[in-house]
Amino acid sequence: MEREKFGSRLGFILISAGCAIGLGNVYRFPIITGGYGGAAFVLMYIAFLILLGIPAMVAELAVGRASQKSIASSFDELEKPGQKWHLMKYVGIAGNYLLMMFYTAISGWMFVYFFKYLNGSILPLDAAGAGEYFGSMVSNLKITIPATFATIIICFGVCSLGLQKGVERITKVMMLILFALMVGLAVYSCTLDNAVEGLKFYLIPSFENLESAGWTAVSAAMGQAFFTLSIGIGSIAIFGSYISKERRLTGEAITIISLDTAVALMSGLIIFPAAFTYNGGVTADAGTVGAGFLFTTLTGIFNAMPGGRIVGTLFFLFMIFAAYSTVIAVFENIMSFWLDLTKVGRKKAAIINIILMMVLALPCLFGFNIWSGFSIGGKGIMDLEDFIISNNLLPLGALVYVLFCTYNKRGWGWSNFMNEANAGRGIAFPNWLRVYVKYVLPLIILVVWAQGYITMFF
Repeated sequence: MEREKFGSRLGFILISAGCAIGLGNVYRFPIITGGYGGAAFVLMYIAFLILLGIPAMVAELAVGRASQKSIASSFDELEKPGQKWHLMKYVGIAGNYLLMMFYTAISGWMFVYFFKYLNGSILPLDAAGAGEYFGSMVSNLKITIPATFATIIICFGVCSLGLQKGVERITKVMMLILFALMVGLAVYSCTLDNAVEGLKFYLIPSFENLESAGWTAVSAAMGQAFFTLSIGIGSIAIFGSYISKERRLTGEAITIISLDTAVALMSGLIIFPAAFTYNGGVTADAGTVGAGFLFTTLTGIFNAMPGGRIVGTLFFLFMIFAAYSTVIAVFENIMSFWLDLTKVGRKKAAIINIILMMVLALPCLFGFNIWSGFSIGGKGIMDLEDFIISNNLLPLGALVYVLFCTYNKRGWGWSNFMNEANAGRGIAFPNWLRVYVKYVLPLIILVVWAQGYITMFF
């Protein structure tokens, strides 16, 4: 059967960016930026995006486009006889399911808060009250299970319609609305009383704050730059398999990363002016940042500002689109596993995976209720699932892609990678980067991976 293709380049760019754009862009990036020096940290973050993100994304896109397969069989197509790179399929499949086991739960929370702002029931709460409500909400299975299941059904439903008619058409609309909502919220936030102070902190570098944080800030910038792009489990490669060879992959990677970065930077334009006006700055701990910031601190800020109901409603609508764009992208990768490895059609694969994903999401939901006493190293079920995927499968998966593309005898090889990356028109991937990509980039990825354990346990 002929492989589906995107109907337009815009569709590929927006959907690939939608996979990278997620909740971490909106809550994690501003808090880490606030904790590690403001604008100076932003500059370092952008530098690492260029150094780490572009070559790793080009490698994953190249494997996807050359094989015309998902991670389920892309390495089988490209590896040499007797090699074992195809074992990566199990890491990729496990990573996609594991990511969705907790990501769908957080997406469900966005769903709940959107309706709470829409009907105004959450408006009387200050930051302390919002914290109490959030704690009671996440432990209430009568709320979280339906919200999570609704997310799973909606997003797999989109994927069941097909690549062009479902994933591309609906994600393009969501992403365009997402950008419009962000611009509108940023403009409003910049009109608040202490917006200037927030913008100075965010946009004017002060290297004194960065120096005081030292290596911690450097590792945080590397980690955020790396993890924000969702590289390493085939979620980007699948979209490479849906595109033609008309354009070189370096330019496509730069465009995707630029959109991802624009959303992260725009979120700062929303949060910093609001936080400096109603919260005295961003007070969350950058070292232990979690999604709870959105539902406690930020909710208290929205409730304190004029027009907070409208702002909160639009913000959580934007958050739903940010979350669902990632969920749909990853679900499309999961669907492609099934299409590549079985003979079932899209609709049957969607039904099977809706049931499977509902079951797999339950441990995370139970972790806030009947299994709340379970922990390892002080981490509950959601944090453990996040740690396994974010600090292990993503960096180590990216390392596999980089090594596969750069080692000639033991992998796919640099010449094959360069031919694929530079097929078409546009920005060429420079051959002189070979030493950096082959030797230096893997070491940096290993540092990011090791830093995850240092942060987790020490």
